[in-house]
Parts: sequence; C-alpha cells; structure tokens
Amino acid sequence: MHPKTMRDTVDLRHLRQIICGLDEGVILIDPDQSLLWANDAALEMHGVAGLAELGATVDEYRSRFQLRYRNNHRLKADDYPIDRVVAGDAFSEVVVEVTAAGDDNPRWVHQVRSLVLNDADDDAPACLVLIIQDVSARYEAEDRFEQSFDANPAPALVCRLSDLRFVKVNQGFLDMTGHDRDDVLRRTVYDIDVLRDATDRDLAKERLSEGRTIPQMEAELKLSGGGTRLVIVAGQPIDLHEQACMLFTFADLEPRKTAEQALRHSEERFTRTFQMAPVAMAVGARDGHVLCEVNESFLRMTGFAVDEIVGRSLGDVKLWDDAPTRRWIEAAIDTGNDLRGHEARIQARDGTPIDCVVSTESIRLGDDDCVLWAFQDITRRKATEFELVEAIEAVMKDTSWFSRSIMDKLARLRAPQADNDGPGLDDLTIREREVLALICRGCDDKTIARTLNVASNTVRNHVARIYSKIGVNRRIAAVAWARARGFDGSGVVAERPRRETAA
Repeated sequence: MHPKTMRDTVDLRHLRQIICGLDEGVILIDPDQSLLWANDAALEMHGVAGLAELGATVDEYRSRFQLRYRNNHRLKADDYPIDRVVAGDAFSEVVVEVTAAGDDNPRWVHQVRSLVLNDADDDAPACLVLIIQDVSARYEAEDRFEQSFDANPAPALVCRLSDLRFVKVNQGFLDMTGHDRDDVLRRTVYDIDVLRDATDRDLAKERLSEGRTIPQMEAELKLSGGGTRLVIVAGQPIDLHEQACMLFTFADLEPRKTAEQALRHSEERFTRTFQMAPVAMAVGARDGHVLCEVNESFLRMTGFAVDEIVGRSLGDVKLWDDAPTRRWIEAAIDTGNDLRGHEARIQARDGTPIDCVVSTESIRLGDDDCVLWAFQDITRRKATEFELVEAIEAVMKDTSWFSRSIMDKLARLRAPQADNDGPGLDDLTIREREVLALICRGCDDKTIARTLNVASNTVRNHVARIYSKIGVNRRIAAVAWARARGFDGSGVVAERPRRETAA
C-alpha cells in the first residue's frame, strides 16, 4: 500500500496559490521523494526555468546540483537538506554553497530550513517543504570584507559583542604588537585592553557595551615583549557571520611621535644656536616681513629692546638706511630669492648708520614660511678700508718712484672687482688715452704737461673728461679701470705737439 501523498488531494493547489508570490524559495517534496512543485523564487535561486530542470526526484536534484559547506567541504548525499527533510530531520538556517553540475565555482549561497506538513487524520507527513533564502550577496560582502581586512596593512581587530572575545585579527595588528594570532583569538577586549589609557575610556566602554560607534581617541597598547605603543583607536559596529561585532581599527602614532620629538629637538638646537650666535640674526615671516624672534647679538648691534622690534616689520622700525634699499631687499625676498652677502646699510635705534653684509635663508618653523636674517657688521672694516684708500691716494699723488707691480697691486686693492661692462678704451680719444697711459705710469699732472708739452689746465681738462667717460672720480680708480682692461700705458708713445692751449 502506497503512503498517502498530497498529490492525491486538492490541498497542493491551494498551497501553491499561497506561496507562489513569496520572496523566499519554496520546494514542495512528496514523501515518496518526488518533487511536487517549486515557486519562481526557488527556480531562480537554482538558475532554472522549470521544475523539470530542478529534478523530478530527490536523487535527480542531487545529481544536478553540488552542495558544499562554507568551509569548502562537500556534502555527502545524506547531508543534503533535501535528503534530510525527507528523512524527517528538522533543521533551520543551514548555509550551503550551491554549484550547478559541470561548474567549478559555487554560484549561490543558500540558507535553508525545513518544514513538515502532516496529514490531519493520522499525523503522517503529507508534504515536506524546503524554504530557501538566497544569501549570496551577504556572504559575498563578508568575503570581500575578510579579504580587505586581511590585506589591509592598517592594524585591526574584530570582537564579538556577546562575549567581547576577538574573532578576527589581521597581520597589521600582529606586526605592530608582536602578539601571536592564536593568542589574540583566545582573549577578550580587556585581556589585551585595546582601550588602555584611552583619552575618554569611560565613553569608549559605554559605547562598546551598547554596540555603538566608538569615536577616535588616543590610547596605549601593551606590546607582547613589554612596553607600550601610542595609537589612535576607533570602533565601528558590524555584523559578521550573523553576529553583532565591533571592528577596532588603529593608527600607529609612534612614527609621528618620533618625528615630533626629533623636530622638537631640532628646534631646540636651532634656538640655542640662534641665541648664542655671535652674528646678529633675526627670524621673520616671509609674508609681511614681521619679526618673530631676534638674538642677543642683534639687540646689541642695533640697540633695540625685544619688545620694540619683535612683532614689527623691519620697515616699521626703520631698520634700513633708505627706502630704495628696503624695497629692493623686500622685493627679492617676496619673489622667493635668498640674499647672499649683500652689502646694505641699516640704522641703529639711535640713528647710527651700520654697514652690514646681509644674508637670508628660507626656513619653516612649524607650519609657517619664515626667513632667517643674518647681519654681519662691517662698519669698522669699511672705515679701515676707506682710511687705507685715502692713504693710498695721498701716496699716489707722487708715485714716480713706485714700480709698476706695486701700482697694479694698489689699484687692485682700491677696486678688486673691476666691471668690464660700460665704456671701453675705444670711447677715449687718442690724446685721452695718452693722458691715461701717463697716469698709469704714475705721472702727476705737471709731469704729464711737460711730457705732452701742454699747459697744466689742459691736462686737468683731459683728466676730467676721462673721469666722466669711464665713471670714476679718483686717480687710483682710473688706474684700476685701465688695468682691468689690460691697459697699462706701456705701448703708448706720447706725442709732443708744439703747444696746446687750455681747453
């Protein structure tokens, strides 16, 4: 005698009408292991168009679809959900990966539960039901999360909220702390204490107990080998494998801390060197040239007090001797150029002029673009040079007894860097070159007048025109100008005219 089945009743039609539009997949199975019916959702979850493609019986279904657990273990025949429900096994939320026969990779992830519809008369099974949910998207998202979690170099942990035990740890956390993976996964949040010395530990504990977001805050992680590491920790609630969890992420602050310490030590060394430097120095903002710091040497040289100059620009305190110099220097700084050994004159607080060699260097202090100023006082040197030049010029008024080599050296001392630009020898007349030649030989005006057989006033007029043409105003400067152009007068033969009148 065959067991009574739903196929012999009208109940199957009514049941199909009820479940036809459900989002969940439903497969109805007769106790004789034949498949009675499947709704559209169930067919779609298997990639088929009709019941015939799904399989007429349990055995056909098993031959057309391969199932395995999420750990990649293939299901044996008796473990298929469709076999278990026929065997009278009640189960819920069995998760399997489903692959169509002939395919290599799973195409769907199904979450399956069973239902048995009994006959009202004798309580025997009249229909067996598989209820299926397609959870492929959820598990794909979890797979992507796990892949990114493991690959992410940023340290991270996941704890289960029900018992606060860690269920996942990535390599970044293990590398940072030195812990062993298995050791971490046996412990809880407070065993390793990821919130140790957190800046708002009470808030973090409260949010953790409520399963809410933990905002970023500094904390100290204990390392496996002893010591601690400064980090920023944050927590984000997530669902992982249908369990409420908390994802902890960490940012390692030790490199920043080390860099900040190195920067602080560097700034301290700079400050000590700056203050002890024998050269007058100042630090000012590039924008606006406002001074923010000066050293003792600067204060001694200029006579200013700190509160009289810090917070003001060099132009405001009238440090520069004249406006054109100030504008030129500030324009050079504004265009991003640094000065190197530029001679300029500044004024002390009492108005005393100070000759300086000014140099600048662009620097950064914190987040600000600044300029480091250095002022080397050369007032005494300039005065000594001036006195030496005056003495040389006095001697050179009668230099007939000086050798040519001494004359050359004295001329170079007066103008060590002759400018080859500007007027040349071709701009002088023949007579002016003769006069210049005799000047280079050390002749005074009277000697030149006798040599050229001209009046002294004529010589003075020639000399004045020479000075005007070559841009000098002293005899030694004229000699230096000629020497710089390879002209020493040795190859010039002065002609003696009968007599020139004064020009």
